[in-house]
Amino acid sequence: MGKTVTTYLIDGDPKGTQYAFISNKICQMFVVPRSNLAYLNTQDKLQKPAFYILLGEDEMTKPQAYIGETENFRERVKDHDSKKSFWQKALIFVSKDADMTKADVQYLEYKAISEAKNANTFVLNDNKQTPKAPNLPEYQKDSMDEFFEDVKFLAAFVGCNIFEVVQEEKEHLFYATGRGCNAKGFYSSNGFTVLKGSVIAQNTTSSFKGIEHREKMLQEYSAIEDGKIIMTSDKTFTSPSTAACFCLGRSANGWIEWKDKEGNTLDSVYRKQLE
Repeated sequence: MGKTVTTYLIDGDPKGTQYAFISNKICQMFVVPRSNLAYLNTQDKLQKPAFYILLGEDEMTKPQAYIGETENFRERVKDHDSKKSFWQKALIFVSKDADMTKADVQYLEYKAISEAKNANTFVLNDNKQTPKAPNLPEYQKDSMDEFFEDVKFLAAFVGCNIFEVVQEEKEHLFYATGRGCNAKGFYSSNGFTVLKGSVIAQNTTSSFKGIEHREKMLQEYSAIEDGKIIMTSDKTFTSPSTAACFCLGRSANGWIEWKDKEGNTLDSVYRKQLE
């Protein structure tokens, strides 16, 4: 079923300050770059109870985030601005039509940290412990559960996959093998996602470019198990070829290397489907 999302680019910049909401929903998301924190002074909603995510944007490694709640984001972010260096923008979630309570945003924080740790797509160095769920009346808990579903949708809408958990049975899976590699993944509008549990080639060929980058990514996304390099979380690459090169440790055309269980290449499934 389709959804209508209203987005307003406050300064006319698609990567700048903006807010978005889903039609007929009360969840409203503000996206505020660190470079424009002065905008917080113009919005009363951001000086009331809110749930928020601070996002880093290091594309070379697993990105970092911090999840929190506050009774006044404008005041709370002053501390984050002075003490946390990694983040580049904040996603702030408030109620569009009515104020949330302290317990409401604490519940959202509890849900968010739990699901983000399960997804394991971001580093949460400053969220070492998952907080306990506050006591909410059953009707309010249901309301906040629905609100959180909208939080996840809006976060994904702006490209943040911090809560994304892949359900393999719903995806058309492709496989890459060779040089000790036994990887699996799927193609989507986000790029090509290599799935948790994939076995990655231990070394690279002499002609491989980007060895240091690959080694850094292996440190972030994999572990050694029984002498094999195993992906410990999903990783989405910008293209099938980038994913294949990472997994195989050599130059590779991902459109040909990735094949499904029937032996169909990614190219034959997606590029030629309109022929």
